[in-house]
Amino acid sequence: MPDATNPTRKRIVDAATKLFYAEGIGRVSMDAVAEKAGLTKRTLYYHFKSKDDLVAAYLEARDQPNLKQMAGWFGAADGGVDGKVEAIFANLARVARHPKWKGCGFLRTAAELAAMPGHPAIKAGARHKANFENWLAGEMRSRGLADPQALAREIVLLMDGAFSIMLIHRNPDYIEAAGRAAGLLVRTRNPANE
Repeated sequence: MPDATNPTRKRIVDAATKLFYAEGIGRVSMDAVAEKAGLTKRTLYYHFKSKDDLVAAYLEARDQPNLKQMAGWFGAADGGVDGKVEAIFANLARVARHPKWKGCGFLRTAAELAAMPGHPAIKAGARHKANFENWLAGEMRSRGLADPQALAREIVLLMDGAFSIMLIHRNPDYIEAAGRAAGLLVRTRNPANE
């Protein structure tokens, strides 16, 4: 049943989102999720047959809000497409400066489940990353940039690489540097700059 029509399911996913993002999926029990949601464990299992299903639902629930946020930053930025791409990175750096920031939930979950490539959460994370890459390629294509799919992939590599190194160094300057590199890539592919 979709979250929008099932408030109990949404309540469970919201509770799981807070816990999984803050503590990691391996450290959060189904008991903790039920408690955070203010429900019985039996009710939780009525809506999710396993923790694996709940972890996948947590990521699926983040897909569209995250994409909408990135598209909003892109759309609100002044300047050319290079500045719009850099604005995504600048906003990610701003978010990463918040004390509760724990990194990209999709990448953190993939790291926790690296030995389980068929896990439903890995598939949900892969869909999210593909959705972002395809959206970005569409934006590049609509502006006449050369090889938009490859350009979008290169930007995603810069972004996810910056997310990874920020988890190690806890320094958002890395994502700002990645944003400058992404802007440069965009400028090299923009026929208007030739």
